[in-house]
Amino acid sequence: MIPDFCKDSYDTSGDRRDWLTRFSLGSRFNFHFRIYYNFYRIGCCAKKGLFERRHQALFGRANADVIERCGGQIHIRGMENLTCEAGPFVIAGNHMSAIETILLNSIISPRMDYTFVIKQGLFSVPFMRQAMLGINAIGVQQINPREDFKIIMTEGANRINAGKSVLIFPEASRCSEFRPERFNTIAVKLAKKCGVKVIPFALKTDFLTFGKLIRECGPVHPKNEIYIEFGEPIEVSGNGHDAQSAIIDFIQTRTRKWSNLTTYGAKA
Repeated sequence: MIPDFCKDSYDTSGDRRDWLTRFSLGSRFNFHFRIYYNFYRIGCCAKKGLFERRHQALFGRANADVIERCGGQIHIRGMENLTCEAGPFVIAGNHMSAIETILLNSIISPRMDYTFVIKQGLFSVPFMRQAMLGINAIGVQQINPREDFKIIMTEGANRINAGKSVLIFPEASRCSEFRPERFNTIAVKLAKKCGVKVIPFALKTDFLTFGKLIRECGPVHPKNEIYIEFGEPIEVSGNGHDAQSAIIDFIQTRTRKWSNLTTYGAKA
């Protein structure tokens, strides 16, 4: 059964591991093969010019299904804050693993039209390229910060003015723990320029970690449950310092709480 993220919150129901996961003893190759097969399907769909919001949501839910069948436990809160009626928005949060880029489409796409700021290199990855072009993603080189800043401010403003929300990982690169000093102000600056609010999100996605030989094909850790929470939209005023502090506080509070949890029930 494919996960349904239509409600305001979601928790994986029980142990959804299937026979293939049990037979492979939770092998990372079982997980990566299934995910890359989904990206192949996404690329084929996008190549035909059919990759619209409903396809983003459909394939995103298929990815969530793979995660759960491979032993992942997914917990999501705050989806009521993702509403297209008051948008568009800048959406900003921490970046821990590839799980967020695999999973976020299934959560956000049904609620609003949005795109990512991504590494330019993803446009050269087979099938991923077609998908990123399909959602009109914004590519940055991550070599020259000033040049990347110009691209995000220009292209991000173009997307927002066209009614599309923009998701940014201000930390730029993935990190196993949230460090406020790495969380730059690009999201707040873009929101201020465009006169829109910022939706903060926090996540813990160390279900998947980096591989020693192949960085993108790391091991999976079913004991590390997946947590994602979206906060209320934050208005940017003045120099934006208050908004930046509010976003950092939201992420820091959640990630600290999750690091001490073994389960994420109704009271979490």
